This record gives sequence, structure tokens and C-alpha cells, in this order.
Amino acid sequence: MSRIGKRPISIPSKVEVTINGQQVAVKGPKGTLSRVLPSEVAVEQEGETILVNRVNDSRPARQRHGLCRTLVSNMVEGVSTGFQKRLEIQGVGYRAAVQGKNLILNVGYSKPVEIEPPDGITVAVENNTNVIVSGIDKEIVGNTAARIRAVRPPEVYKGKGIRYAGEVVRRKVGKAGGKGKK
Repeated sequence: MSRIGKRPISIPSKVEVTINGQQVAVKGPKGTLSRVLPSEVAVEQEGETILVNRVNDSRPARQRHGLCRTLVSNMVEGVSTGFQKRLEIQGVGYRAAVQGKNLILNVGYSKPVEIEPPDGITVAVENNTNVIVSGIDKEIVGNTAARIRAVRPPEVYKGKGIRYAGEVVRRKVGKAGGKGKK
């Protein structure tokens, strides 16, 4: 049995959960999220907790049990507190700015790269080199942060590029300088 799937989800005081068959809708102070869960799992609300159970013991049901519990838990957490990802830009002359709601990145290309965040996602910049992506849907926040990082991933020789806050980039040693060659 899934250890994660067995754990109940506690509902904060300001959050409302509506379960209509396989449709789960969560409404809180930050917004509203809804998701249709697969038919292999059943969702029940008991007082201030939500339980996600398997319908049967088939392999697909066992595979989706913990996943669906985590998805519902992330929805509850997202509408109550929200999620954010931080990115750091390293490199001489590399910087970011917000223009309107779009993110403008100057990361060594001939032209600035403009990224338009999806609906429900806000992008902020601190000190021209720290980018903060925030929103209520954990999946979309993570995908947007990954799209920003993919513009210029950190390179292994000098460490220049866009990286997640706290990400460790393993550095390589450059060429030996031609010693011993003739």
C-alpha cells in the first residue's frame, strides 16, 4: 500500500473543498483550482480532512494512489499559501527585468529574450539577477521556472547561466594549456 496515499490531507480554515465524483475543486484566499482525478482512486471528505483511497488493488490503481493524494494536497497548499521558485542569474552582464508582466532576459545572446508567463503566474526580479516565479499551481510554477532556466542553462566551465536557487553546478577543469605537446 502506498505510504503517501494513506496519509490524510488536512484542510486549512480558509479553504473550501468540493468533491463531485472524480472532479475535485479547491477554493481558498489565493484562488481556485480544480482537477479531474482518474477512476482508479476515490476521494472522500471527512470533516476537516480529505482521504484518497484506491477503488481496487490493480496495478494502475496502486500507481496512481500516491500521485493523486499529492496532487490534491498541492491544490490545497496552493490556494492557501501558494508556491514560488527562485532562479539566480550568474555571468558578467547577465540580467533580468520585468516589462509589464513579461520577463526580459539579457543572457549573452544578440537580442534580449522575452518570456510571457502563463495566466495565474507572476514573475518578479530582485537585484537584476534573482528571478522569483510564483503562483497557486505547483505544476505551472515549476514548468515556467524550467522554461526560464532553459534559455541559458548553467555551463560547466565558468558556471555562467540561469540556475535554481541552491542548485549546485559541478564545474569542470579547462584545458591543461598544451603542456608537453610538440
